[in-house]
Amino acid sequence: MQHYRILSVAIVLLMAFNCNGQGKDSTASEFKLSGYADAYYARYSDSVGQGNYQKFAAVSPRSGQFGLNIIQLTAQYTSSNIKATATLQYGDIPASAWSPVFNMIQEANVGVKFAKHLWLEAGFFKTHIGTEALLPKDNFISSLAVITVYEPWFQSGAKLTYVPSDKFMFCLHVLNGYNIFVDNNRRKSVGISFLYTINDKVNIGYYNLVGDEMPDSIKTSHIRFLNNIVFNYQFTPKLKALVGFDYIGQQNSGIVDPSKFASVYSAIVTLRYQAIKKLGIYGRFEMMSDHEGFLTGVIKDANNQLTGYKLTGATLGLELKPTENSYIRLEGRDLMMDNAQKIFYTDGKFTNSRYEAMVNIGMWF
Repeated sequence: MQHYRILSVAIVLLMAFNCNGQGKDSTASEFKLSGYADAYYARYSDSVGQGNYQKFAAVSPRSGQFGLNIIQLTAQYTSSNIKATATLQYGDIPASAWSPVFNMIQEANVGVKFAKHLWLEAGFFKTHIGTEALLPKDNFISSLAVITVYEPWFQSGAKLTYVPSDKFMFCLHVLNGYNIFVDNNRRKSVGISFLYTINDKVNIGYYNLVGDEMPDSIKTSHIRFLNNIVFNYQFTPKLKALVGFDYIGQQNSGIVDPSKFASVYSAIVTLRYQAIKKLGIYGRFEMMSDHEGFLTGVIKDANNQLTGYKLTGATLGLELKPTENSYIRLEGRDLMMDNAQKIFYTDGKFTNSRYEAMVNIGMWF
């Protein structure tokens, strides 16, 4: 109940601020209030108990019931030299996958323009890492690929952004760490974002993050280096493609040999076809391999061997858009682990595969 009261008070204050016309006294500044909500019904073949979150919990994480993925409210102030953003959130996505500290804050940051094309911002941000965005409305597909669940969702720190034209963007990030708001050691992480628009059909992005997330008491270096490359391609006005590759390495992280350099690699290929004006068809292939388990965690497989997750998945769905700012999506996914990784439980036995289906209804203003 406390979360509901906090969210209610925040909404009232933000609406009052907007109604008072703050930020609207000149053409150079603007105050904007926006919102987004996504509701769902999902079914999973994996039996985890009624009301519990599924494995790889994020979007539509409960089986056999209606749920609210997210409801959020965003206040933004922009002018020629300063800007600020604050987003409050509530629902199953923040409850299952967000930071337990400052859980209701999705973003809260301020920025200052101190040179031409150059902005300095600080505070809490959504991640700069990932082929897929965090919210269903920002992706072709509602569900998230498994690699997206294990990569950073949120971050705190400062960033320096340089945007000299609408074709090029470069950003330097200095952060508290990997998927945290509050730092867990005295070391900081650094990363970059780079986006280049080749033409009106193709753009390419590169994003990385380097840091050591171990407590200060552990003296052995465990530097993690995350690399993410994303291609967007518009084949025709109706057919779009999104392709992403990830490589993550970490020092001294082997299962058998702790001094071994461990790595994770993954790929996502997503296609969307706009069949008619309001109806789209989409599909995704995903794969991920974390042999040493430093990212996904170590399990004992059916051969009694210690290992990390290795998987592939295929998703297919339909999207109906009643309006430009709303959608109804029906999609299904077949997620297949390595043959020896029987981590799911279906019909009274352990299995290496999971089937899932979900319906999502979302709108924003």
